[in-house]
Amino acid sequence: MKKILLVCSAGMSTSLLVTKMKEAAKQMGEEIEIQALPIAECSSVINEVDIVLLGPQVRFQKPQVEKLSNGTIPVEVIDMRQYGVMDGKGILESTLDKIKVK
Repeated sequence: MKKILLVCSAGMSTSLLVTKMKEAAKQMGEEIEIQALPIAECSSVINEVDIVLLGPQVRFQKPQVEKLSNGTIPVEVIDMRQYGVMDGKGILESTLDKIKVK
């Protein structure tokens, strides 16, 4: 099972996106665990996920999150346009592609 962590400043703005991504995963027949956390809490689970997605509003903290992952887990910034329209399916598809490349 793939595990995806979405990170934003408070964990609130990504919760709707998590719901949309879970709906897309179900439609695609993918078994995926997706959760959202504030940046302050991501260190507690970062070593248990396949990829970390940062909300555009915290993209400046990418180096900090990469340091937490010790370079072993991809850390990507969610496309601002996709995030703005809450494109759960598009974000999920591009995320799965990135996990496969890993």
